[in-house]
Amino acid sequence: MMEKITRDFFLGFIRIHILHHAEKEPIFGQRFSEELGRHGYHISYGTLYPIFHRLEKEGYLVSEKINVGGKIRKYYKITRKGKRMLTEAKQQIRELVDEVLEDSKELK
Repeated sequence: MMEKITRDFFLGFIRIHILHHAEKEPIFGQRFSEELGRHGYHISYGTLYPIFHRLEKEGYLVSEKINVGGKIRKYYKITRKGKRMLTEAKQQIRELVDEVLEDSKELK
């Protein structure tokens, strides 16, 4: 049970991380997988691509297929709805982190 909770928790952060990077520039699966690896997250493409597809289906991302060196690559950009969600998520994260870290200071 704990493993599922931990997985769900980190997948939520990965969704926010996707929106964060898609706001800066168009992103694609392989490059984003490398970005996650830089932070110590190693998830399969079988987990990552469904996240991209769901975020697109929910209207937070929009994709565009681009020919790169003879291969079609699907790039994702954030939508207005995605930007609103990201702004809201950042505010909620800030409030929660501030509270959790403040509580940690009280324990010392």
